[in-house]
Amino acid sequence: MKIIELSKRPDLLDNAIQYFWSCWGKESNFDFYRDCIENALNPKNDLPKFFIVLENEKIIASYALLVNDIISRQDLKPWFACLFVNETHRNQGIAGKLLNHAIIQTKQKGYKYLYLNSDLDNFYERKGWIIFSKGYNVFGEVIPIFQKAIL
Repeated sequence: MKIIELSKRPDLLDNAIQYFWSCWGKESNFDFYRDCIENALNPKNDLPKFFIVLENEKIIASYALLVNDIISRQDLKPWFACLFVNETHRNQGIAGKLLNHAIIQTKQKGYKYLYLNSDLDNFYERKGWIIFSKGYNVFGEVIPIFQKAIL
C-alpha cells in the first residue's frame, strides 16, 4: 500500500478523477471534480492536494487537503476532505493511516490546525479531533466543524 500525492503521478490523473467522482460526486458534477483535481496538480501551490492509495497499482482509498470544503468558514484552512476507503479494504486501519498522513502533510506545510466537516458519529472524536465550531453548507444546513491541532 502506497499513499501518493497525485501531482507526483500524473499518469493516474484520469483514474483518480474517476475515483474521487465515483466516491463523492453525482451525475451532474463530474466536471467540478475534474476541474478541481486538474488544477490541484501545480507543485508550486501548497494547497489543494489530492492523495490516492495504491495497492498493486489500483486505487483503493483517497483523501484531499483543500483550501475550503464548500462550507461558509472561508477563514479556516486547510481542510481534510474526500476520505474514502473501498469497502473491501475497510477495518484495516487505512483511514487512520490517511488521517496521520494528512497531519504530517499539514505540519510540513506550516499549518497549526487541520479542519474537517463530517456527519459521522464519533469516528473523528475517537481519533482525537474536537468539535471546534459550526458552519453552513450552500443549502443553509448547519455543519459541525472538527479541528485537529498539529503538534
